[in-house]
Parts: sequence; C-alpha cells; structure tokens
Amino acid sequence: MASAAFDVLAIGNAIVDVIARTDEDFLIRHKMRKGAMQLIDEAQAAKIYDAMGPAVEVSGGSAANTVVGVAGLGLRAAFIGRVKDDELGRVFAHDIRAAGVSFTTPPSSAGPSTGRCYVLVTPDGERTLNTYLGAAQDLHPNDVDADAIAAAQFIYLEGYLWDPKPAKEAFLKAAHIAHAAGRKVALTLSDAFCVDRYRAEFLDLIRRGTVDLVFANEHELHSLYQTADFDTALNALRNDARLAVVTRSEKGCLVVARESTEAVPASPIERLVDATGAGDLFAAGFLVGLSRDADHRSSARLGALVAAEVIQHLGARPETPLKTLAEDNGFEF
Repeated sequence: MASAAFDVLAIGNAIVDVIARTDEDFLIRHKMRKGAMQLIDEAQAAKIYDAMGPAVEVSGGSAANTVVGVAGLGLRAAFIGRVKDDELGRVFAHDIRAAGVSFTTPPSSAGPSTGRCYVLVTPDGERTLNTYLGAAQDLHPNDVDADAIAAAQFIYLEGYLWDPKPAKEAFLKAAHIAHAAGRKVALTLSDAFCVDRYRAEFLDLIRRGTVDLVFANEHELHSLYQTADFDTALNALRNDARLAVVTRSEKGCLVVARESTEAVPASPIERLVDATGAGDLFAAGFLVGLSRDADHRSSARLGALVAAEVIQHLGARPETPLKTLAEDNGFEF
C-alpha cells in the first residue's frame, strides 16, 4: 500500500456557525428542540438571525471541525466540501486553510449561498442547531478527488451529509475508493434526529462494513437501536460494528470492539461554556491516535483532552494550540 499523503481526509458540510447565547424561553418560542439540529430554509434562517441576540461568526461544520483539530495536533489533514463564492464562503475557505487543512473544492459561482448554522447556547452549555445547508448540499460525486481519497490514511464522513442525495452518492463513492486503496473509513452519526431519519441506511453502512469505525453519542446510540436501555444498544453495536466509540459527556467514553469494551474517563474541565464541537474534536484526537498506531485507550484519552479544550469557550474551533496541549499532557507524535 502506498504511503499516505494525508492522515485524515474529511468530507462534510462546509458551514459557518453563527453563535449566540440564549435562554430556554427563546427555544420554546421558536419551536426548537433543545440540543438537536434541525434543517431550515433561507427564510427561516433570516427570521432566526433577526430574532437572536448578539452573535459571533466562526467557521464550523462537523467534519471540518474535526480536520481542523487533526491539523492542530500536527498531522496532515484535508477537507472536501462546497461553499459559494460569497463573503461567508471566502471566510470558510480562509479559516480552514489558515488552520493548515488542504481545501481545494472549487466554490459555486451560482445557486444557494454558503451554508450557515445558527447555534443557540443556553446557560447550561447545551447547544441547539438550526442549519441552512445552502451551497453545502450541492456537494456532488464529481467533487470527490479520487487521488486524494486513495492517499489518505483515514476518510472521515459526517452523518449530516446523508441528507442531500448527491452528497450521499459522494459519500459512498469516497468509501469505495478508500477501501479499494486499503484505507479506513470512519463515520460520525452526527445527531439523534439525523439517525431517526436514516436509521436503516446507517445500520446497513455499519453491518456491510462500508464504514470501519463509528462515532456516536448516547442519544445517537439509543436512536440507532430504538431502545432506552443503554446495555441493549451497546451489545447490538458490538455485534454490528468493527470498531465504535460511544461518547458520554462527563462520563467519558466507551471504545467498543468485538472482543472487548473499554471505558475511558473524560478530561477534567473548569467550566462548561459551550458543548459545540465536543464530538468533532474528540473524533480528531481519536483518529490522530489511531493514525500514529496508539492503542484504543490512548487514542480515546487524546480525544477527551482536545474535546475538553473546545467546550470551555464559545465555538467549535480550538483556541489553545492543540499540539502543545497534547505534548504537555504526555502525548508524543
């Protein structure tokens, strides 16, 4: 197998996050489910933006956040996703490249504007997401760079990508190319309501081995197997997945393999400010660990460390140099 040009290449929705603090009454008034993601159209996007309080714009997108974390840890990262050639699209492209991530997908010259996600953060740090996919939903199989996919050690795909049909086709094309080249494919389930929409298809991806590694949180796991009993869902996941990680917020995570399940504690924090990006950055640390041949426990510890960094400030992109943070905590690359 040829050497990898990238450690992690992610395919996902190119989104700019518009983040504001709010209270639970605001969520109720606007019929939002706390802690969930809903897709909205451009008219709804304008209505929410007009109603929300002072906001901060930060480049985001689940898979994009992950590869920014990978690059921050000093590894080689790339991203495939679509923006429009507009102000927010240029902001997204600048930010991801400035973070050290290769991003060569050409912007759209026409069609919907760059995608954006209105992130409402309540005082408990929980985030509620309202996503206008915009140009991101125009990702097409032709955008999948076969050479780049074949030259990446891990391909990382986000469940949110499963909404638009052409993006779904791009997802499957990338997985096929990766496996033909002897590479590994990882999937994050993204959101429990995303799993509700595509449960059967996600289970098929896992059971057929289209994906080699699955990331899920507790809510997504319960949704995937339609059970409120955690152990029942965990046992089903163990039977279906080659390797999986279930994140459990302050309870840490479980690394689930066919032969064993290993519990790894969360990293301590001073204060939870904004949970946005916790799962994205955990995946970054875990993938970095695997790409450097670390064992599952060490990889999960690194994931927990970088996830702890991102939840102690607003926004889903790190504010602390992650490589330094990791080295200060005993990780070597």
